Amino acid sequence: MKLTGVELRRVRMPLVAPFRTSFGTQTVRDALLLRAVTAGAEGWGECVAMSDPRYSPEYVEGCADVLTRFLVPALAERRGELDAIGVAPALSPFKGHQMAKAALETAVLDAELRERGVPLSRELGAVRERVACGVSVGIMDSVPELLDAVAGYLDAGYVRIKLKIEPGWDIAPVRAVRERFGDDVLLQVDANTAYTRADARLLAGLDPFGLLLIEQPLPEDDLLGHAELARRVRTPICLDESITSARAAADAIALGATSIVNIKPGRVGGYLEARRIHDVCAAHGVPVWCGGMLETGLGRAANVALAALPGFTVPGDTSASDRYYRTDVTEPFALDEGHLRVPTGPGIGVEPLADALEEVTVSTEWIAV
Repeated sequence: MKLTGVELRRVRMPLVAPFRTSFGTQTVRDALLLRAVTAGAEGWGECVAMSDPRYSPEYVEGCADVLTRFLVPALAERRGELDAIGVAPALSPFKGHQMAKAALETAVLDAELRERGVPLSRELGAVRERVACGVSVGIMDSVPELLDAVAGYLDAGYVRIKLKIEPGWDIAPVRAVRERFGDDVLLQVDANTAYTRADARLLAGLDPFGLLLIEQPLPEDDLLGHAELARRVRTPICLDESITSARAAADAIALGATSIVNIKPGRVGGYLEARRIHDVCAAHGVPVWCGGMLETGLGRAANVALAALPGFTVPGDTSASDRYYRTDVTEPFALDEGHLRVPTGPGIGVEPLADALEEVTVSTEWIAV
């Protein structure tokens, strides 16, 4: 496959409601979309970096810069044929920038699969035609507001609820949700690194509520702290930000720092590395689930394909399009009895809608290869 160029497209999409986590509040999704053009096809990738380097060191402007100055030119230096498997080795001289690398690899992979007529789900090894969907519920101004939001998501059919937590917003909201909706609701919490080792007793206070997991309570570089916490709480510890590669996942499992893993393709460098993490976890009997980063329909399509692999036994954050956007850049993903259908078309299986995409586009840049 011969790559002829890559388009970087900045889009700005208002959220249907503010989304607050322990590291900030989002009202708009400022996203970077990539379109890889080859002689025989076009492929799309979505960079999941946020506007500010709060969730991770990466941010949208920085991703656009490194793609323009280093990553896309690195592919241009490769002579002859290119395939998706060759993208990571070509980009390996440049440290970090996993989200930017993931977007570029995904765009190339999508183009390759479209040219071959192969769905991404089949390429990755999917075993399901649809995937169970959970929803992530942000930090609210009050417990009654939270309960109303959870009620709406349960009425919509979501099969799992994830509550964002932070110090001062943890035990009380979890207790309120359990008391209102009962023990049968699949419930988990996500701290996004908001706690420290000194908070072990507080976090153990979540044990009576029968949670599926506590996600990333401590800083991403504190594997030993997570291992210690796992010995002090009954609720399973799940890692998100700490899992940056298959090797990182293997290390965390060996240390006893995690018993469930959240796989976000953008965070780990792409869907090929995400599949490797899935395989490592499956070999150790560790369940995985697919996290979300407020993706547009392009990123959501690829995530749904990944979530159809056999090891994804915990409902993920692959919510319907209307969870975040009134109008998506693709045909919307709609919830069907708590599930989303896996796209069956070649590549990621969806196309951007030209008018919808143009309406939210802020700028474009073409990089010839």
